[in-house]
Amino acid sequence: MSTDNNEDGVSEDYFSERQLQKGAAGWVLLAGLGVAYVISGDFAGWNFGLAEGGWGGLLIATLLMAVMYTAMIFSLAELSATIPSAGGGYGFARRAFGPFGGFLTGTAILLEYAVAPAAIATFIGAYMDSLMGISGWPVSLAFYAVFIGIHIFGVGEALKLMFGVTVLAVIALIIFIVAMVPHFEVANLFDIPVEGGIGASAFLPFGIIGIWAAIPYGMWFFLAVEGLPLAAEETADPAKNMPKGMITAILILLLLATLVLILGPGGGGAANLAQAGDPLIAAMRSDTAYGGATLTGKIINIVGLAGLIASFFSIIFGYSRQVFALSRAGYIPRVLSLTSKRKTPYLALLIPGSLGFLLSLTIDGNLLILIAVFGASISYILMMAAHIKLRLNEPDMDRPYRTPGGMATSGVALFLAVISLVAGYLVEPSVIIYAAIFYLLMISYFLLYSRHHLVAQAPEEEFAAIQKAEASLDN
Repeated sequence: MSTDNNEDGVSEDYFSERQLQKGAAGWVLLAGLGVAYVISGDFAGWNFGLAEGGWGGLLIATLLMAVMYTAMIFSLAELSATIPSAGGGYGFARRAFGPFGGFLTGTAILLEYAVAPAAIATFIGAYMDSLMGISGWPVSLAFYAVFIGIHIFGVGEALKLMFGVTVLAVIALIIFIVAMVPHFEVANLFDIPVEGGIGASAFLPFGIIGIWAAIPYGMWFFLAVEGLPLAAEETADPAKNMPKGMITAILILLLLATLVLILGPGGGGAANLAQAGDPLIAAMRSDTAYGGATLTGKIINIVGLAGLIASFFSIIFGYSRQVFALSRAGYIPRVLSLTSKRKTPYLALLIPGSLGFLLSLTIDGNLLILIAVFGASISYILMMAAHIKLRLNEPDMDRPYRTPGGMATSGVALFLAVISLVAGYLVEPSVIIYAAIFYLLMISYFLLYSRHHLVAQAPEEEFAAIQKAEASLDN
C-alpha cells in the first residue's frame, strides 16, 4: 500500500491563507518558551512520583529522564536547525521515514500536547482552590478562553507575554526554594513507610519497581521542552537560534528540577506531598515547615499560578502549530490550518482547546499526565530514530549544528524513551486504551483519505521532494 505524496490540486491562494508570522522569536524568547512549556511540572504533577517510588525512586527516575531529555534536546537542536518547519518532530520523521512515519510522529505529539494542557488545568484549579476557594469547570473554561484568545490576537504578543509570565514563575520558584532551605531535613525525604518489594528500604520504600513507576513523573519535570522546534517557522535565523534557545532552556530546567526535588520534600516531607494537587503550597503549610498559611506561602501561591499558566499558555502554542503543520500538508482536515489576518491559526487553537477543556472535566490530572507521557514517549522514539536514520542515510546533509556525540547521543535518548513508554504502562495500563483509540481514529483517517490528498507544496513535503530529486541526480 503506497503512501507516496500525491499533489492534490490546491488554489493559488492556499498558502497565502496559511501563513505564520516570520521572525517573531530570537533565541532568548525561544529559551523562555522552552522553560514555559515545562515549568508547570515544578509546581505540580512531579510529586505523584513520591507515591509510586518514594523519594529515592523518584530521584533515580528523574536522573534517568534528565539524561534522556538532555540527549534528546542536543539531537533535536541538530534536526531543527537542519529542517526548520512548523511541523517539528513530524517534519523530521517525515524526512526520515516517509509520510506514514511522519504522520505517526505528529499524531503522538498531538496526543501529548492536547492532553497536557488539560492536566495543567486541573492543577490550576487546585492552586485556585488553595488561594481563593474556587475550582471546577468555570476555572478551566476561563483559562482556556483567555489564553486561546491571546494566541489568536497574535504570536509576537503571545510569546512576549509568555516570556514575562515565565519570569514570574521562576521568581516564585526561587522564593519557594529560599523559604524551604531553613526547614530542610534529610529525614523528611524518607518519611514514606517501607512497603516491601525487591530492594525495599527507606530510600526505596516500594523497592526497585518503584523507580520504573516513578519515571512518568520524573518526565513531568521536562515534558514538552521538545516542542520548541514547532516554533521554527516563526524564528529569526532558526539555524542559529533554535539550538541556542533549546540548550539554554534545558540547562535552566535541569537546575530548577534539582532544587525543587530536593527542597520540596526535604522541607515539607515526602509523605505530605505525595498526593497533593498543590505540592509547593502543601510543603509550605506542613508541620515540618511553616505549619500553616504564611505571607510567603500566599505570595508563592499567587505568583506560582504563573508557572502553571506559563506551561498552559505555551503548550497551547505547541498544539496549534502541530495541528497547523499537519493540516497544511493535508494529513488532517485542511480547514484547520487557516490563519487570520494576524497570521494565527485560529481553528488549530480553538478545536483542540475545546477537546482539552472537556478532558479536564472528565479525567483526573494524574491519569492525564500518564496519557500525555505515553504519547510523548512514542514521539521521542520516532524522533530519535529519525536522527539516527538521517545520519546514516544522508551523512552529507547540510547541518548548521551537529549533535555532540552524534548517533550515540540520540541512541541513549531512544533507549530511555523505550523505558519511559513501558513505565507508563506499568503505572496505569488503561493509558494504552485511550492512546489506542486516538491512534486508531487518526490512522484510519490517514489510510482511508488523507494519504491520497497530501499537499506536495507544503514545506515538510517539499523537503522530501528535494531529497528525492537529489537522490535521482546522484544515480
